[in-house]
Amino acid sequence: SRNYCVTIQFAFQENEIKLLTAEIERLKNFGCLGVSPSLEGLRDENAKLKYRLNFLQKSLQEERSKSAKSMININSCLQEIFGAAIQAAYPDLENPPLVVTPSQQPKFGDYQCNSAMAISQILLKTKEQKVIPREIAEKIAKNIPANECIEKVEIAGPGFINVHLRKDFVSKQLSSLLINGVQPPAIGKRKKVVVDFSSPNIAKEMHVGHLRSTIIGESMCRLFEFAGYDVLRLNHLGDWGTQFGMLIAHLQDKFPDYLTVSPPIGDLQAFYKESKRRFDTEEEFKKRAYQCVVLLQSKNPDFIKAWELICDVSRQEFQKIYNCLDITIIERGESFYHEMMKDVVKEFEDKGFVQVDDGRKIVFVPGFPVPLTIMKSDGGYTYDTSDLAALKHRLCEEKGDILIYVVDSGQSVHLQTVFAAGQMIGWYDPKVTRVAHAAFGVVLGEDKKKFKTRSGDTVRLIDLLEEGLKRAMDKLKDKERDKVVLTPEELKAAQTSVAFGCIKYADLSHNRLNDYMFSFDKMLDDRGNTAAYLLYAFTRIRAIARLASIDEQMLRKAAREEVLILDHEKEWKLGKCILRFPEILQKILEDLLLHTLCDYLYELATTFTEFYDSCYCVEKDRQSGQIVKVNMWRLLLCEATATIMAKGFDILGIKPVQRM
Repeated sequence: SRNYCVTIQFAFQENEIKLLTAEIERLKNFGCLGVSPSLEGLRDENAKLKYRLNFLQKSLQEERSKSAKSMININSCLQEIFGAAIQAAYPDLENPPLVVTPSQQPKFGDYQCNSAMAISQILLKTKEQKVIPREIAEKIAKNIPANECIEKVEIAGPGFINVHLRKDFVSKQLSSLLINGVQPPAIGKRKKVVVDFSSPNIAKEMHVGHLRSTIIGESMCRLFEFAGYDVLRLNHLGDWGTQFGMLIAHLQDKFPDYLTVSPPIGDLQAFYKESKRRFDTEEEFKKRAYQCVVLLQSKNPDFIKAWELICDVSRQEFQKIYNCLDITIIERGESFYHEMMKDVVKEFEDKGFVQVDDGRKIVFVPGFPVPLTIMKSDGGYTYDTSDLAALKHRLCEEKGDILIYVVDSGQSVHLQTVFAAGQMIGWYDPKVTRVAHAAFGVVLGEDKKKFKTRSGDTVRLIDLLEEGLKRAMDKLKDKERDKVVLTPEELKAAQTSVAFGCIKYADLSHNRLNDYMFSFDKMLDDRGNTAAYLLYAFTRIRAIARLASIDEQMLRKAAREEVLILDHEKEWKLGKCILRFPEILQKILEDLLLHTLCDYLYELATTFTEFYDSCYCVEKDRQSGQIVKVNMWRLLLCEATATIMAKGFDILGIKPVQRM
């Protein structure tokens, strides 16, 4: 587990510190700290050792400090505890099953260890021992090591081990959260993550099909960054290829002075359609388009300038979308890898993987029926070549430990073939490096068909975002937020928060592997698992302390001094729910399914509502309405809930507001 890895890391550092200290003492005993010129080299050695020692001591101190502030993953802690108990109870079992999950009902405790049944089956199969699961569960329970989190365990049913957490442990973790903020669990060695997402095509407008990749990819990057990984966000633009021949030829005809006067290409989509129509109907134009491709690929300066002009117009349009959705991404399109492609082809040839088929150079990958075409019969490269070059660069130059491609499900076979080819040629070992396709389904309209305009065209993404803003403002005005509640500035902030937050959440709250139905009415509904509901719940929670005249400074002081009492069942339920945040994030880091975070935030909000309805945070006089008592520990539970929700929103790319 992560905690164990960090412990081992500390142990290695401590051991090196001991060795360095001993070596410095040894040199000192030989008189190497004197001033004799003949001992200059030994003094240098001693200085280096001291420098390394100081560096390690400081590094260890920083890591320990960071680890002490990190939120504890309670599920991981329990897995460590039960792993040790199973090892002690059954030392001869190799890799025994370890199953610890949160309990679904309070009567079954807070967590359950359900390993006994599986161990019973293993003992029967491997050792021909028939032991009932309940006996195994009892033996595991007797071997649970001393720890700070378990109050008691109970054996239930055929062999479930129900775990009850200590209230002082939960209270202490909540206080740590309030004092230190939301700190990610320690991850050990900092790994590099490369995320390929969004990836529109130059000269084509971003449409609703790009929405999912952009939103999902941004959220994944935010999650890995929060967890402490080094994240490289890449936009694999379609900025190279034969389509640029017809675009440049059309540019030359329509704006012949493009080299000296910047062409006013207002509507690039219309410009693309015009050039495509000419390419399909005018034979002379088609020939010239092919000539333009050759001149572009040979890096003719005039044609490079034309290509850059077309790319710049697209970039400006893409950036409008990225600004609206608060997307941060580095452009690294197909053109970036163009010079690397010939080396990729040569490498596959040198290693004997290339076959020639009707002039094409193809590569068959074991387990995949369709080969990769790495060079066309005319000597040109393909998407296969480009993707292989990108894969190699990310593995061998960027030194990525984890590569994630946020690309639609339709590309699954292609990407799996490319990944397998990279593995086959020796670029990476899947046991060491993780290369994953985070696939997603299509966006459907309310008719459950592919989302289109009434005329049957693909929905432009900018139009979709503008419609979202309009509908969000209509919703706020329906609730008369513009009349008394909000200032014009607050109304504008709430409009943006609701519009873009709802569009993002509607996507992220669905399992990305499935298609999902786009409906403004559903996503703007302030009931149920929607961003509108969660954003409103968040503003209400934040308002509780404010209305009681309790400011941030008072809350910080209380967090250090107050003990969080968790005697009421709803306080206890909320406290445990808050502390599940690290295990939710850990699950998503493993399976890349972000809807789990959305489900958790909704559960947290509804659990908070149960708590707030049952437990008075601020008590008022029924007659005068004056505040007579503030239950500070409950206000701290409100603050802890809001803190976790705010971090969850941040990972999802949603910006809450203080007033709605």
